[in-house]
Order: sequence, then C-alpha cells, then structure tokens
Amino acid sequence: MIFKQLNKTSCKTYLIGSENTKEAIVVDAVLEQVNEYVSLIKNEGLKLTHVLDTHTHADHISGSGALADLTGAVYVMHQNSPVRCVAFHVPDGFDCHLSDIPVKVMHTPGHTKDSMCLIFSDRILTGDTLFLDDGGAGRTDLPGGDPGEHWESLQKIMQLPDHLVVYPAHEYRGREPSSLGEQKKRNPNLQPRSKEAYIKWLTDMKLGSADWMKDVLKANYACARDPKAAWIPVDAPACEIKGTMSPGVNEETVPTIPIAEVMRRVEANELDGTVILDVREPAEFKGELGVIQGVVNIPVEQITQRLNELEKFKEKEIITVCRSGGRAHTAAAVLLKAGFRKVFNMSGGMTAFRQAEKIKK
Repeated sequence: MIFKQLNKTSCKTYLIGSENTKEAIVVDAVLEQVNEYVSLIKNEGLKLTHVLDTHTHADHISGSGALADLTGAVYVMHQNSPVRCVAFHVPDGFDCHLSDIPVKVMHTPGHTKDSMCLIFSDRILTGDTLFLDDGGAGRTDLPGGDPGEHWESLQKIMQLPDHLVVYPAHEYRGREPSSLGEQKKRNPNLQPRSKEAYIKWLTDMKLGSADWMKDVLKANYACARDPKAAWIPVDAPACEIKGTMSPGVNEETVPTIPIAEVMRRVEANELDGTVILDVREPAEFKGELGVIQGVVNIPVEQITQRLNELEKFKEKEIITVCRSGGRAHTAAAVLLKAGFRKVFNMSGGMTAFRQAEKIKK
C-alpha cells in the first residue's frame, strides 16, 4: 500500500494508493495545498480516482472539491453530508475497494452529523472522531455536534481490533500515530463512562464555539474555492482545545467575580490593578455586545501558546471575559494551572454585562 501524510500543518491529509495499479485516493484535502497535491500525484505516476472528506471541516476550507475538478476524481462523503458538490454519498457500513485494497466506511457522528471513519486492514482514518493520546477527540459543540452521538460512535470504535493504527485528521503537538489498543489505554475520550457521564463530562467543559468556525462550515457547505472565503486563525488548535491544555486543567476550580463588581470598577475607573482579558475572537468585538474599554485580547484557542505575553500581569488580578462565560472559564483554568494566582471568570460574560447595564438604566 502507498500511504503518505501530505501536510506540514496540524491539518492532516492522506494519500493512499495501490502499488499494483497506481490508483490512489486523497482524504481530507486542504484547499491551499491542492496544487501541491496535483504535482505530487503526477510526479509519482498515480491516477487519482476519488477524493474524500471524513466530515465537513470547521477549521479550514476543504480542497476536495477543487482537487476533484482538477483531476476528474469523484468527490465522496457520507450520505448525511450537506456539502453541495459531493458526487457520491456513502452509507454506514459501505464496503468498497481502492483497487485491490479493501476499505470500509463507518459512520461516526458526534463531531458533525456526517463524520465517518475509513477502516483498512491495518489502520483507521478517524477524521475528528478520535485524536491521539491526550488530544482526545474533536469537539462536539459546533453545529451538528452531539456528545451523546459521539459516545455512541466511540463505542463502535472500541469494538474494532486493537492492532489498527489510528490516523486522525488533526494533530497539534507532534504526537505519533499508535495502535487503537494503545489509544484505549491513553485517550481520555475512550475511558469507561456511561453515556450520561460522557455527556456531562463534555458539557462541563463549556468551551463555546467560535463564530469563525461557523463561517468556515458555511463556506464548506457551499463548496468554496477561495481560501479566504472565511477568516481562519493561523493553524489554531480549534478542534482540540482541551487536548492542547496542560494536564489537570479540567480539574481547576475557577473563582468567579460578579458582573456588578466589574461594572462598579469600570464606572469608577478602578482598574489600575486589574487586567480584563477578553478571550473572544477579535471579530466579535464588532457585534452588539461590544467590548470593555482597555481589555487585553487573546482568543481562548491561543492562550496556552501566548502565556509569555501575560507574564507581566502575573501578580495582578486578571478577570477573564467572553460572550457568555464558557470560554472565559476555560481560559481562567489555563492561567490558574500555569501559576497565575489572582484569576477570576466574569460569570455570564458580555451578554450578562450588557443586560445588567440595561437594567441599571
């Protein structure tokens, strides 16, 4: 079997082909690199027969439609996919062959409604259904996500043979692919939990989806061919926020500060010893909720990578803020774990802050 991972970024694209017939498929293509894929396929003397997306992507513009256009390959996704330019939809359990290589489709919703895994004799391409080690799995709080369905999908994966090597659609920290047997031991999302406990575990993370990811989903539904069809942070670990945090972040107890107290300090201009850290995307500042003047803005997905920028505030009181409190809670937990001692989450976020302003008037 020919098997290559084609990208240097956290988004993983796989080329899989037959040594005998030189027929190949590409899985989870990234639009910006389509021309590179075409050159590689030509230089390797391969014939691209199909391009597949394991799910509708929320963190990058898919290159599968463009790659199909350039090569004449057939664009394949699960039958639940809303992507308009898909040419062939496959159901759960669909058995097919890549020339002389058998591959089976397994529907694994939870991250998205159309998520699927591709099972070969010795490996499994898991998309965002399952990541590696402490990376866990793809988030379930985006449009179409469902933690209950994700639990059910993981139970299906748990029944597969331990020897299968796991190849996910994302890897943010250089973790190496390993066997499903190893993942059953090390991956937090595969540890024994009831469905109810799993839903609570994910729901308690309170991540809150980023608006930019919803824009990317819409662009992919419409088969966008422009890499700038939606604004995307550079290589942000957006699909795996919890997996990129230090161990123990989930267990951090985060103190809160009342909205009324924050309002009082803002109105009285008593913020000299306080830093308000807004962890929303910059584009959100233009919405109706606006922004508190003088905030420091670092999106929650970037907190772990930019802790050095906050070192100068380590002895000050830091109040984390987002739209409704979920992302701010996550950011506060990261800071507390990193040794920041005076960190508070403004519970309710800017939504509650603006509501309180209206009531006061």
